[in-house]
Amino acid sequence: MTETRRVILVTDGDVYAAKTIAYAAKQIGGRCISQSKGNPTFLTGPEIVKLILKTPYDPVFVMFDDCGLLEEGPGERAMQYVAEHPQVDVLGVIAVAAKTHGSEWTNIDVSIDRDGLISEYGVDKSGIREFEVGKMTGDTVYCLDKLDVPIIVGIGDIGKMSRKDSLDHGSPITMKAVELILERSGMADERKRETKDINLS
Repeated sequence: MTETRRVILVTDGDVYAAKTIAYAAKQIGGRCISQSKGNPTFLTGPEIVKLILKTPYDPVFVMFDDCGLLEEGPGERAMQYVAEHPQVDVLGVIAVAAKTHGSEWTNIDVSIDRDGLISEYGVDKSGIREFEVGKMTGDTVYCLDKLDVPIIVGIGDIGKMSRKDSLDHGSPITMKAVELILERSGMADERKRETKDINLS
């Protein structure tokens, strides 16, 4: 049987995102592919898949960044390859808002604003709620509509949002997005059962 890994895709890869995603992975007992950070992404899709399949635990967080490049950049090409790989089970995407040079947008299922409120509206880079339902602007979101993923959660700039997602505060917005994806995938219940079994043994 071919081994697969459960993965959460993140459309940001700067230093703040890298530190925040590494923190989130540690909190839930997952793994972060730290080599996927970069602004823009420099690893190819096949290189990232190799790293994913080497990880001993999941979910695995992978970051992708196009550094504001219009249309399909290196981050999006890598993300599409990873998402479509037969050994990768994408649990969801954390779509990060940004001020782009153009007007790239994507459909999202829900967003979480900088006050931690879940909404059907998009959010901007600062985590402030926008006016369009189900849409959000970012710089590594061009290909998301092509991907067959269970849920896309929009948030503001990871680790920032006027310090409301700061690591000093436990990155509550990013953590809420992660928890939402785990709940939707059923992995949150799976982890609760595992914890219960450990406590009973």
